[in-house]
This record gives sequence, C-alpha cells and structure tokens, in this order.
Amino acid sequence: MRIAEAVRLTGLCRSKIYELIASGDIETVKVGRCTLIPMASLRALVAQATR
Repeated sequence: MRIAEAVRLTGLCRSKIYELIASGDIETVKVGRCTLIPMASLRALVAQATR
C-alpha cells in the first residue's frame, strides 16, 4: 500500500510512518518512484505493539 494509505489505516502521522521506515520497523518496497509498504509489514507492527 502507499504511504498515504498506511497513514489513513493506522492513524499515525506521515512523519511517524517515515520514522518507523527509517528505524526498520516497517519494510518498504520501491516500484519505480513509488514507495510501497507491504501489508504484512503493517500487520507485524500492529501485532508487535499489542504484545
């Protein structure tokens, strides 16, 4: 999913998403110029936060 979609679904601000990407907590995939976040990466983040 695109970063804007991740912001909408998680309720986190855009800068926090980028912070989590930089720290390696969220994986990304580049397709051309588009940065995508695999759904599995967001699910893992949520699962880790609920432990």
